[in-house]
Amino acid sequence: MRSNRTVLLVAIVVTATVFGWTSSAAAAEASQTGYPRLMQGPMVGAVAPTEVKIWVRTSGSYAVTVQYDTDPEFTMPRETNPLGIVKANDYTGVITISGLEPATEYFYRIPVTGIRDRYLEQLEPFRFKTAPPVGEAADLRIVFGSCPKYQDDRIQPIWPWVSHFDPDILLWIGDNVYADAFDPDIIREEYRRQRDIPALQPILHDISHLAIWDDHDYGLNNHDRTNPIKEDGYTVFREYWANPSYGLPDVKGVFFKYTWGTIDFFFVDDRWYRDPDEDPDVPGKTMLGSAQLEWLESELAASEAVFKVLVSGSGFSVEKGVGGDSWAAFLHERNDLFDFIRDRGISGVVLLSGDTHIGELNVIPWSDRGGYDYYDLVSSPLAQTTPDSWLERRPERRIWPAFFQSSNFGLVDFHMQGDDPYLVFQLIDIQGRSVWGSFELRASELVNGVTSWPNKVSDISRQRQENLDAGKGYYEIPVED
Repeated sequence: MRSNRTVLLVAIVVTATVFGWTSSAAAAEASQTGYPRLMQGPMVGAVAPTEVKIWVRTSGSYAVTVQYDTDPEFTMPRETNPLGIVKANDYTGVITISGLEPATEYFYRIPVTGIRDRYLEQLEPFRFKTAPPVGEAADLRIVFGSCPKYQDDRIQPIWPWVSHFDPDILLWIGDNVYADAFDPDIIREEYRRQRDIPALQPILHDISHLAIWDDHDYGLNNHDRTNPIKEDGYTVFREYWANPSYGLPDVKGVFFKYTWGTIDFFFVDDRWYRDPDEDPDVPGKTMLGSAQLEWLESELAASEAVFKVLVSGSGFSVEKGVGGDSWAAFLHERNDLFDFIRDRGISGVVLLSGDTHIGELNVIPWSDRGGYDYYDLVSSPLAQTTPDSWLERRPERRIWPAFFQSSNFGLVDFHMQGDDPYLVFQLIDIQGRSVWGSFELRASELVNGVTSWPNKVSDISRQRQENLDAGKGYYEIPVED
């Protein structure tokens, strides 16, 4: 076995090769930069059938590799080529591991300049699991949520429950940090604070993470295409996430498509091209922009997935009203998209959203228009206080009452075996409880001509809606304590 001195020498040589230093310069630099280590991470990013991305942030300009093996004892480890980390990227980097086997669990560790990390060396090896082959029916468990606000909650006790349910993927669907600043270094600082939450660490290390932004991690509250620092915010977002892609080569944005077996996820960018919410909602007003919308419609039309999940930071329902910071201010564009799905006979569309600071399960009954019913699964907040502004808001239809008692996350299990695949949605609270029970939605219910929502509405939501339709107060039905 090589001595520590030999390991250090190899590390210096590798670093010198990556950065083009002479050996004497590398030795001098090593003596001045302190112990090479990770400051944040590692975080598992996008997992594909034969590839995975690992995000890291180091303590300096070092060479980082990933050692990985299917055996936690690392009896036959492989190692990636070194990735040079530089200050210009805030010492962040994404290492891509290729040539993996589909649907396989791997264990990994992170050497920095060839040396085991001082912060991580006492921990068990981390793990990731590759995705199944595209087109192969495979079950999936996801967790999704939005709005963890470090300023309100520095402990964030929701995370141990995420660990408990052990999802395959965690979807961060906006307001992932509350940057609310015009200085990109402050945005970075908010990311680092969030990444340092102790209870979040095992989730970062072992679960795949995919992310889009909403207003508070894009700019200021309710910011749109006029955000003066959108370019800086875009740079920071790409530094701190490890998505499969960001927009298109000629179309900027954080939108992307992700596939797991026979499930397609379409993550949309609801800020970069967004017209101001308060503009009149007339044809041509846009949230997505023409190029992103064209991409989305083209991908939906081409998708052969059983479920096609549209992921948006802004909620899809009308509940925020005219000029509200949601799709309610863009109903022409939303409705045209829903009609496109109907007219092209695209089945299996489900909606995920956040931002409302309450948990919700709503439905937009497009079966009334010859299509099928669009269910909006909503989780918010992951960590912060809940306001009461939602009390006067009315979506098209509530399936279950709004949940406002605590932080929460959405848990969705996709059961893809059999003739009629289905998903089960639960909202999990800060005590690990399923606040409503389980909501089941089958692929056969997401086909033009099928009306499914009347049999799914809870009794209390039906009573409240009937009250409202009769001109009474929505909450006049007594509720048991």
